[in-house]
Amino acid sequence: MSNEQQSGKMWSGRFREPLDKEFEQWQRSIVFDWRLLEQETAASKAHASALAAAGVLTSLELGQVREALDGIATEFGSDEGQVIVRNHPVAEDIHHFVELSLVGRIGSLGLKLHSGRSRNEQIATDLRLYVRGQIDLVVDGVAKWAAALLEKADKAGDAVMPSYTHMQRAEPVLVAHWMLAYVEMILRDAARLQDCSARLNYCPLGSGAVAGATLELDRTIAARELGFTAPTNNSMDATSDRDFILGYLQALTFVGLHLSRFAEEITLFATAEFGFVVLPEAFSTGSSAMPQKKNPDLTELIRAKVGRIHGAAEAVTLQLKGLPLAYNKDMQETQEPAFQVDFVAPMLGLVARFTGALHFNFERMRTAAQSGYLNAMAGATYLVHKGVPFRTAHEKIGNAVRFALEKGVELGELSLDELRQFGDEFGEDFYPAVTLQATLDCHDVIGGTATRRVKTALRETASRVSALKRSNAPEVLHAGA
Repeated sequence: MSNEQQSGKMWSGRFREPLDKEFEQWQRSIVFDWRLLEQETAASKAHASALAAAGVLTSLELGQVREALDGIATEFGSDEGQVIVRNHPVAEDIHHFVELSLVGRIGSLGLKLHSGRSRNEQIATDLRLYVRGQIDLVVDGVAKWAAALLEKADKAGDAVMPSYTHMQRAEPVLVAHWMLAYVEMILRDAARLQDCSARLNYCPLGSGAVAGATLELDRTIAARELGFTAPTNNSMDATSDRDFILGYLQALTFVGLHLSRFAEEITLFATAEFGFVVLPEAFSTGSSAMPQKKNPDLTELIRAKVGRIHGAAEAVTLQLKGLPLAYNKDMQETQEPAFQVDFVAPMLGLVARFTGALHFNFERMRTAAQSGYLNAMAGATYLVHKGVPFRTAHEKIGNAVRFALEKGVELGELSLDELRQFGDEFGEDFYPAVTLQATLDCHDVIGGTATRRVKTALRETASRVSALKRSNAPEVLHAGA
């Protein structure tokens, strides 16, 4: 028996002394990379296909290897099986576990599978497959959230709310316009994630440890079987590249930021001070001390999650900084941050259902949009149409607002004589120009809150969200996988 077979290690031939027991346990990655069982068995099957094409495996041996790998994926893919994998007493990592399991099933034939490959290329491949799959789940989640917002926006119809700048009431907008703002963020998030998926979708198998495989393998075989666009171009880059993990985590940070902004607004709007939103009881909790409370736990927790996501991205940034080419053990530390954000996709599912269950107090929102001089900009625009330079119009309306404040009335409640003390340009046509509807519709530009523009935006945005959902459908993802 060889030293390797005696120790159970994949590399022990050159060593005489056993590992320090504490160090041996400390450096093992099986405690977290057990999550890559599905990816490892799939990549191993693809490598076996390439070995068969190179004449290293016979067609009979290929069938035996692939069948055994399928059996390993099935046996250890369950919850009970995962416990066995991560608590394995010998395996250093998921690659070692699969090899030991393979040898246990088909004997020495299992040892042939490692011909022409290195664990460096294995982990690079497994992680790309994992991140690609996670991106698909997250994009599906953001598409569902966008669809929920769109449905709410459509049902909101002509409902109006105040918009805010500096957390002060600014101008009236359609509630649908406010919701569409989040859909725009979501669509950018999806585009970043899909770009990340496209960039990582190149197969490292065949890169060897650093310089390329020592066997003359057709690398396109494995790439095609795993649904990659093509093999990677440079073996040193392929085995040491973790940019895709960092890019994924950075893209997720944007998702988290936008979720947090939405959660913050809903949390505020649900307060008695705003009263714009009634929280759904199915997504709220109570107080153990104060019987009247209904707490926005879901939005508060969502607001906090961005810290975990951003922290993972920062961790990987610091892990990769200054690493020389090519593979270094430091890269093992990039795995856990990638695994630790697997809560994002399920969280998006919750947010989509929560959004669908929200109830808006449109009457209260409309009342808020009609007080506080939110039509002042429309008033200045009225004067601009009368030929008044905007800066002068701004000052005239500002003086009128101050007068109205002192009198305790809204801008449209001032008499014509009172308005004309600020300028002869004011006429009876001022009053219809500063109604709520006119204030909305004066923003009649692409991207504005004018009623007709928002109706158009709803139709166009629905098409974009529908296209996103189709692009992420299982039947069109990674064709050839």
